[in-house]
Amino acid sequence: MISLIIVSGRSGSGKSTALNVLEDIGYYCIDNLPVTLLTPLISRLKKDESIERVAIGIDARNIADDLILFPEIIGTFKEDEISVTILYLDASSPALVKRFSDTRRKHPLTNGQRGLREALDQESQLLDPMSSLASLNIDTTNLTIHELRDAIRIRVTEENHDFALLFQSFAYKRGVPVDSDFVFDVRHLPNPHWEPELRSYNGLEKPVKNYLNKHQDFTDMYEDLTHYLDNWLPKFKGNNRSYLTIAIGCTGGKHRSVYMAQKLFDHYQSHFENVQVRHRELQHDTT
Repeated sequence: MISLIIVSGRSGSGKSTALNVLEDIGYYCIDNLPVTLLTPLISRLKKDESIERVAIGIDARNIADDLILFPEIIGTFKEDEISVTILYLDASSPALVKRFSDTRRKHPLTNGQRGLREALDQESQLLDPMSSLASLNIDTTNLTIHELRDAIRIRVTEENHDFALLFQSFAYKRGVPVDSDFVFDVRHLPNPHWEPELRSYNGLEKPVKNYLNKHQDFTDMYEDLTHYLDNWLPKFKGNNRSYLTIAIGCTGGKHRSVYMAQKLFDHYQSHFENVQVRHRELQHDTT
């Protein structure tokens, strides 16, 4: 059976990095393939049988009318028992604008009448046939290139077929991570930010931990979350799910969500082999 990964997303979101990672681990990669050539390519590969894993980059450089045909073409592949994964990468528009400014690259849709912001908006519309069918979304807004490479290895390649579990803290004011499978809101818990002596600390540091541990609401929610996850995580793993991302959010993403995500990470390290934690806003502060 052919394993096909379609890599799509707005320009500057990390598609080239994704294809490089997939190529490194053995995928036959083609970038910027016209949508209308998907069917003849797969037909050729099925006859060859020497290539079983294929990754194809499809983006807004395609003919616009051809992109509309994408859902119909992918539907025929699924009927033909081809394993299809659609990976859609994106980042916030301000982040993409900054990346283009830093690299001085030209966006493929900009011209004398259309600036970068308008081009990014149009690109979102053109890529809707891919984004609406995506089985995997990765928000690269706050990811370094190394973190993006790791995320792709964890969530796409399944090299070791292990169950990978990621806990991620975030700030609601910066948006919910689009690649989250579960999102838990801890904004109702006591906020160390309003304690002047704690404001400069974060949820990885002892003063904040001690403060939150004194509040029964924090302890109750932690216990409720572990009870829920203890019940359902084994079922996800048993159903051949290869990864799961659990996001914990608070207002600023520095105190409550950080400590809660870290406690959950510490707890589940002894339950599963591949458990990771990422504190999005703490990383944001250091970049």
